[in-house]
Amino acid sequence: MNIKTSLLLAATAGLVLLAGCATPGPFTPQDTTRYTVENTEKFVLLDKPTQVSVTCTGLQERTLADGRLEVVANVKNREARRIEVQINAVFKDDQGFTTGDETPFQTLILAENSTEAVRFTAMNTLAKKYTIRVRQAR
Repeated sequence: MNIKTSLLLAATAGLVLLAGCATPGPFTPQDTTRYTVENTEKFVLLDKPTQVSVTCTGLQERTLADGRLEVVANVKNREARRIEVQINAVFKDDQGFTTGDETPFQTLILAENSTEAVRFTAMNTLAKKYTIRVRQAR
């Protein structure tokens, strides 16, 4: 083995050893919108087909006389064809944690380029926030 090859081998081995010592410690948790969207948004489209076909043109929320939260979502079909989706609401407390009050998914049929108002009412007075979720009909 000649000196040039020996020096190159020694330098490579040294770099490998130094790189091994420079590995970081524990990783800090990373927050991404991909996995927290249902915790931060009021209207969520759960799959690709609904992301293309559906939009929300408005959300109205009010507190009823008995203290329960009522939400009306205006859901619009963006396509020139009739579509069928499923929609539900998850009610949350003022810190964003679920109150256990989640409506069952209901089927919503939207005519071509139409908008439908869908009403949800919380079952208890704990609900202060909510998430309306829409998915392709199954």
